[in-house]
Amino acid sequence: MEPQNDTQILEILGFSEDAELQPFMFGLFLSMYLFTVLVNLFIMLTTISDSHLHTPMYFFLSNLSFVDVCFTSTTVPKMLVNIQMQGKVITYAGCITQMCFFTLFVVLDNHLLTVMAYARYVAICHPLHYMSIKNHTLCGWLVLTSWIVSALNSLVHSLMVLQLSFCTGLEIPHFFCEPNQVVHCACSDTFVNDLLVYIAAVLVGGGPLAGILYSYSKIVSSIQKISSAQGKRKAFSTCASHLSLVSLFYSTLLGVYLSSAVTQNSSSTATPSVMCTVVTPMLNPFI
Repeated sequence: MEPQNDTQILEILGFSEDAELQPFMFGLFLSMYLFTVLVNLFIMLTTISDSHLHTPMYFFLSNLSFVDVCFTSTTVPKMLVNIQMQGKVITYAGCITQMCFFTLFVVLDNHLLTVMAYARYVAICHPLHYMSIKNHTLCGWLVLTSWIVSALNSLVHSLMVLQLSFCTGLEIPHFFCEPNQVVHCACSDTFVNDLLVYIAAVLVGGGPLAGILYSYSKIVSSIQKISSAQGKRKAFSTCASHLSLVSLFYSTLLGVYLSSAVTQNSSSTATPSVMCTVVTPMLNPFI
């Protein structure tokens, strides 16, 4: 097989090839996608229209809802088209674009969860300073910084993948262009790309996670100093939803990368990927 990029057509193996399951899968994923988009849009509109919800946490929550809509829209529409058209192809340019936006919104989701943890930390551990982060300018800068860091990370990864050579007849063992799978399908050496992934995992993945863990370690320490049991329950209840979001996000994301690293079987990697790209954005509004 000769290396060839540019106008190359890639094949996405996707889910089961059983024709009888295709209508069911199409209906299931379409309903989940529409539900995710509508509920998250409702959260955004409600937050914008209700002045009582113009607080840092709801501002960050509305941004998280927007990112979730973009995140699931990166992969699900193309998957639905492939299921409906009985096709499994994507252009090289389309694959790079999908991979770029997938990376962007995953990292952005991570940073927004970190910013929300910081808001919780200030509200509980330093309530007298909470008014300082209620400043809309500071909230805007925190979100803008998250966008910039995520965009730069995505751009660097995409440019590095563009340097790779891919052979004709390439098959991606996934239902979308998952970055790790795409890189390991290249014909050329991927050492630099793998090194970049590890560095990015530490900086844009481990850094925010460390910030979240630090924030909650301080929060737990502050809550333990509260004398009344009712006060402790109230403080813990304010953090429960965000902790659920963090746990769901990291567990599904870890499942995606562990499955793609261990096996190249499309059916084995599909379940954690669906949890990450479809189920998580759908459950976030409930949590």
